[in-house]
Amino acid sequence: MILDYQKILVQLANGELDHYEVEPKNAFEFQAALRSFEKRQNITGKALRGGKIIYSKSKSEV
Repeated sequence: MILDYQKILVQLANGELDHYEVEPKNAFEFQAALRSFEKRQNITGKALRGGKIIYSKSKSEV
């Protein structure tokens, strides 16, 4: 299954999505999309046990 990470990142940055959970097997692909995303500073990730990461809009924007 191919996911549109760019669309997910836009939705996170705009507040359309509250959060997005990334499974360990998809972490590298998501990170690559995040690095090229122009509003990446607006998104933060929190690592969970087991390797999952939950990304959400940053609480404080610069």
